[in-house]
Amino acid sequence: MAGIYIHIPFCKKACHYCNFHFSTAKDKLPAMVKAIGKEAALNRSYLSENIGTIYFGGGTPSLLSKEEISTMVDGLRGLFEVDNDAEITLEANPDDINLESLSGWKDAGINRLSIGIQSFFEEDLQWMNRAHNAEQALNAVKLAQQEGFHNITIDLIYGTPSLTDEKWRQNIETALALRVPHLSCYALTVEPKTALAKMIATHQSDDVDADKQARHFSILTERLSVAGFEHYEISNFALPGFRSRHNSSYWQGRSYLGLGPSAHSFNGKSRQWNIANNSLYVTAIEKGEIPFEEELLTDTQRLNEYIMTSLRTVEGTSLSKISFDFGGSKASLLIEAAQKHIDRGHLNNVNDVLQLTSDGKFLADGIAADLFFV
Repeated sequence: MAGIYIHIPFCKKACHYCNFHFSTAKDKLPAMVKAIGKEAALNRSYLSENIGTIYFGGGTPSLLSKEEISTMVDGLRGLFEVDNDAEITLEANPDDINLESLSGWKDAGINRLSIGIQSFFEEDLQWMNRAHNAEQALNAVKLAQQEGFHNITIDLIYGTPSLTDEKWRQNIETALALRVPHLSCYALTVEPKTALAKMIATHQSDDVDADKQARHFSILTERLSVAGFEHYEISNFALPGFRSRHNSSYWQGRSYLGLGPSAHSFNGKSRQWNIANNSLYVTAIEKGEIPFEEELLTDTQRLNEYIMTSLRTVEGTSLSKISFDFGGSKASLLIEAAQKHIDRGHLNNVNDVLQLTSDGKFLADGIAADLFFV
């Protein structure tokens, strides 16, 4: 099963922490939709497998009209072998969610919503420069459920300067009270060249508090475990049957095609990414050219990617798979490098599978980097 990711690079306003590629000049949206459809046709040979997932990300894909989404989904079904039960996700901002938009998205084929809540507190949303308010955050989920969307995930951010431990607990409890079956929860990250980075550099905002983030992560994992959620990837929690099929395919190393400016694609052997410039992207596509760069992955890069992605999941990093795919010597070297993390209580070796412990999960990126081959 392969996946298709569609990057819609437009937003109403810029969130202070965001470093994704987007523009607030939404007048270019119709031309972008046409270009993405043409890119799909130009790149139809990239994937040879059936398509099991389609994901509209961004940016803010909920800015698309029902007709634009329907045209794109129908176009993909005409170009690729899309499974009848394919998971089709739309990222949506709460301020774009109403009964009319929800009905339209459903008619267009959307069967999963990813709602960018981030926080249920007004002061947090204002600090982030989000386009929605706290009331819209609550109503968006309720309206989606009312309209028949049951496969819903929401995004929450923890570790922000104004978010106390108690407020973070309240955010989690609000999500649980809404009976949302999937949560994606991210520690605030200060990315270079963002408004947040400048705010911190000029002392307009406090810097990230690593101890607070660790506490928030612990509060989150403990509470969701009690609530019956599976912590199946570092930032993702699901009730049984509600894992994200699309994102899971990334972590499992499956092939996917990315459409739109700045979108990435992967076919198991190489990785490619489109130019992160809306005008240049549209101009090139109109000429029948796909403006991308490509990197052929070495065996070492493929091994490191497997370590990085698999270690983040509940399934862990299989030493037998590494031995089969990359050679027994690599597996031996990996277990040797992992031993210090096992001794510290951050990793377990269960039947030749390396799995992060509860204490190790918050340190996942650092542990994975330490295990990389050079």
